[in-house]
Amino acid sequence: MADNDNIDSIGLSRRTVLAGLGAVGVASAGAGLGTTAYFNDTESFDGNTLTAGQLDLLVDWQQTYDFGEGNQFVSAHPDHDGDGEQSIEIDGEVFTYSDFPDEDDEDSNGANLPILDCETIPPLSEADFGTDPVTGEAMETLVRLTDVKPGDSGEITFSLHLCDNPGYIWMQAANVDDDGGTETEPELTVDPDNLGDLGDAIEAKLWYDEDCDNVYDGAEPVDIMLTLDFSGSMLYDQFDGVVSEDNITVGGTTYDETTKIDLVELGTRQFVDYLESQGSDVQVGVTYFDGEGSGDTEPRTGLLQPLTADLDDVDDALDGLRKKLANVVSGTNNDPDIDDSDADPFSNASGIATGTYIGEGVNDAQAELDANGRGGVEFRNIVLSDGESFNGTGSTQFADPVDAADDARAASPNPATNVYTISVGSANDAVLSSMAGPAGGPGGDPSFFNDIDDPLVIPSVFGNLAAQTGQEKIIIEGSLADVLDELESGDGIPLDGNRATPYGELADPADDENRDPFAGDGVMHCVALEWELPIGVGNEVQGDALGFDLGFYTEQARHNDGAGVQSA
Repeated sequence: MADNDNIDSIGLSRRTVLAGLGAVGVASAGAGLGTTAYFNDTESFDGNTLTAGQLDLLVDWQQTYDFGEGNQFVSAHPDHDGDGEQSIEIDGEVFTYSDFPDEDDEDSNGANLPILDCETIPPLSEADFGTDPVTGEAMETLVRLTDVKPGDSGEITFSLHLCDNPGYIWMQAANVDDDGGTETEPELTVDPDNLGDLGDAIEAKLWYDEDCDNVYDGAEPVDIMLTLDFSGSMLYDQFDGVVSEDNITVGGTTYDETTKIDLVELGTRQFVDYLESQGSDVQVGVTYFDGEGSGDTEPRTGLLQPLTADLDDVDDALDGLRKKLANVVSGTNNDPDIDDSDADPFSNASGIATGTYIGEGVNDAQAELDANGRGGVEFRNIVLSDGESFNGTGSTQFADPVDAADDARAASPNPATNVYTISVGSANDAVLSSMAGPAGGPGGDPSFFNDIDDPLVIPSVFGNLAAQTGQEKIIIEGSLADVLDELESGDGIPLDGNRATPYGELADPADDENRDPFAGDGVMHCVALEWELPIGVGNEVQGDALGFDLGFYTEQARHNDGAGVQSA
């Protein structure tokens, strides 16, 4: 197969095709930026046999445009009332994108809707492309702006939801047409051949918009606590701690089987490695929580690593979590650093403590933030559990996890903290969802809650959270022509399902071991494209027109290595 067109010419189903082309100009001339967009949901198996419909890639978006009067909503999907602002009505309740992020307004928090998932995103056939905010004309394509002037800018954040099966995703462009368009006297004076100069003149940036807010975010100082479930069900097969019989290598150690705590170690160490590689201004600490045995007088919770800016120390603390967990839940001292336990997942674990003290773990983490957190920085507490919070068989009263999280988010008694929760497998989703929310805000915020049915997804969730902590990763920045050239080349730009891994979308091969597929669990991943026609652009672009297709292509991860169609 020689080009992107072949992807759609051999029986693969396009979800839809959006067509259109505008005209661009300067001064009094008409101007426009036109694109079309198509979205694929296909998969590939060994032997170059392609089958459509086994893999479902759903896409929603919010598009904005600034023509000198501030950002305006242009189009969105879904958009239940057709006003250009992303919104949806579910069971009689309307969910809306909210206002634009405003650094002078702490209550301003615009973002693509986290409630959208594989069950709620409408088909693209129902998309409303809105109206050109300058001309008032209906737009028949994703972008059809017909009076763009120097100084104008726009942005689209696409939310990708891969459903049912893990898969690799590429972003693509096709049918790029940079045309000289209408000949005007001012343009011909500087561009007598009336060449298509618009793509080179427009400045563009493509990046992973981790918080899906249509704005590129740089790095900010953050203090983070990782609050980890150390209960027996994270390790022992007797309590469903073994995820698969496939071996796993973590930190240079290979185990014959994969357990939940192995995946937590892999994910948290990638989290820390990513922050270190980015030079992030962070402190990180680690707390753990288990339950309570019949002879205990207090819950088995504690501080595994105090807050520190030395991320090598944090990595060391996270090394060998399988053994450290076993020391807590089955050792005689209940101390992660005293080697007195059997860490074999298939050993008899009937004597371990019962209960999961999520609330106590949250309180320990908040106490550390209060004692050693820095002033004037953001606080985050990332809580992972695979169980329910209850008292167990001992006598100690446990802290209610929802109350503990409410206190954590509030300014008192602890520093106001963003609480992120990760619910693994059989965990109590209702409790962990209620705990999740922003500092100073209520719980139950879906953008702070990660629901994992398959524990194998744990590392990618920590990867996404790491990417939200550092500055958002730019895939390519330059002229729009440069961006489109990369998107049109070969299979397009291979996207990475785990941004915490050291993968270069343009420099590294698509089948690089550090490129991860996207988990087929409907989790929202956002990719954004921003463009601006600079104030200083000359008359050479007057009357020019630019058109192109944008698309996303996915193929199933199973039986594929991510190399893509071109290598088939």
